[in-house]
Amino acid sequence: MTLASAALCQSTQPATNFPRQKVLFYSKSAGFEHGVVKQTGGKPSLADRVLTALAEKNNIDLVCSKDGSQFSAEYLKQFDALIFFATGDLTAAGFDKNPPMTPEGRDAFLKAIESGTGFVGIHAAADCSHKYGDKDMGPNRYRQDGPDAAPYIQMLGGEFIKHDKEATAPLIIVNPKFPGIDAIPANWTLHEEWYTFKNFAGDLHVILLQDTAAIPQPSYARPNYPMTWARMHGKGKVFYTSLGHRPDVWNNPVFQSIVAGGTNWALGRVQTDVTPNIAEVAPGANTLPEIYRRGQP
Repeated sequence: MTLASAALCQSTQPATNFPRQKVLFYSKSAGFEHGVVKQTGGKPSLADRVLTALAEKNNIDLVCSKDGSQFSAEYLKQFDALIFFATGDLTAAGFDKNPPMTPEGRDAFLKAIESGTGFVGIHAAADCSHKYGDKDMGPNRYRQDGPDAAPYIQMLGGEFIKHDKEATAPLIIVNPKFPGIDAIPANWTLHEEWYTFKNFAGDLHVILLQDTAAIPQPSYARPNYPMTWARMHGKGKVFYTSLGHRPDVWNNPVFQSIVAGGTNWALGRVQTDVTPNIAEVAPGANTLPEIYRRGQP
C-alpha cells in the first residue's frame, strides 16, 4: 500500500475531495523532548514534516506550533481538530522552555474538545498534565484515580505510567474497520517503545490492543490493554495511539495510515462505529503488574 492510498482511510472519497479544514499540531515538551518533535536550527521536526505531507494529501491546512501561550477560546476557534505530541505539565515552561499554556488557555482547550473540536493524541500525548505533576514519580504514579483523574486524562481516556526497553511485538487488531487500520498487514510486528497505561475510561472504543505476552519485561506482566482507541468527549471525537516514538515508525506508511485515519475520523469526515467495547475486549485493562501495585519504579 502506498502512502497516498493509505491516506484514503477506507473512505469511498479521494482524500482531496474532503472539505478543506484546519488542524493544529502542538508539540511542546515541558517534559522529555522526543527526537521526532525536536526542531534543530529552526527547521521543522520529523513529525512536522510527516504530518505536513499527510495534511496536504488529505486537504488539510496544518499549523505546527510549540507555543502554548496562544491557546485561548478565540485562538482555538480557527481549528477543526488538534493533534498533540506534547509532554509534561501543559502550564509549565519545562524542558524546551517554549511558552506554556496559561491555566485559562488549558481550560479553553479542554472546553473546545468538549464542544466539538476533534483531538488526536500521538504517543507522548498520554504523558501530559498528570494529576500529581511531573515531579511526583513515586507511588502515586501507579495510583488508579478513575473518575477523579486529571481533566486532561479524562478527556484522553488513559494515562501513561512508564515503559521498559524497546521491543518488537505484534498489534492485536480489535476493529479492522476503523479508518486507516486496513493498512496493517497480517502478522505485522513493530519495533517500538511500548507505553503502559492506567486510568482507562470505561467508554473507550478499543481499536488496537497491546499484546503483553509478546513482551517479556516486568511492566508488561499484565492482561492485554488498549494502545489505540477512540472515544467521544462531549461533542468532540478523541483518537489516541501510543505508536510514534521512533523515527522509523514515523516514516512507516502503516503508522501514517493509522494517524491519517484517526485524524479524518476526529474531523468528522469518516463515519464509523465507536461503541464502547473495552469491557468486552480488555476486561483486565486496569489491572496493573504486581511491581506497580507495590509502588516500585
